Amino acid sequence: MYCQFSTNEDKESKKLIHLDMNYEDLTVVNNVQAHNFELTVNGKKSFIDYKQKGNKVYLIHTEVPKEQEGQGIAAALVAKTFQYIEENGLKIVPLCTYVAHYLKRHPEWNKIVTA
Repeated sequence: MYCQFSTNEDKESKKLIHLDMNYEDLTVVNNVQAHNFELTVNGKKSFIDYKQKGNKVYLIHTEVPKEQEGQGIAAALVAKTFQYIEENGLKIVPLCTYVAHYLKRHPEWNKIVTA
């Protein structure tokens, strides 16, 4: 299983939006029943779909509402999910291409990656 993320042609305007947004005060929610880590921004839910086996969390798919793409929400969601996973003594298996891409830009999180 994998996920895909898209880029928009209008990257410059999206960078400006990203610089103005602050997601530090938002909390990621582990929706165990839906197997989602969720982050709600302006009433719209973004999520990472996952499966868990023991202490391994398989991150399968990241999704942000179309109208909120390019605002840094996916990156905030992944970072907050990684913090949750680390705080709970879990490890990740990154199956989602966006999560794998995030890990390349943030190798400090490789400490929670397992096979």
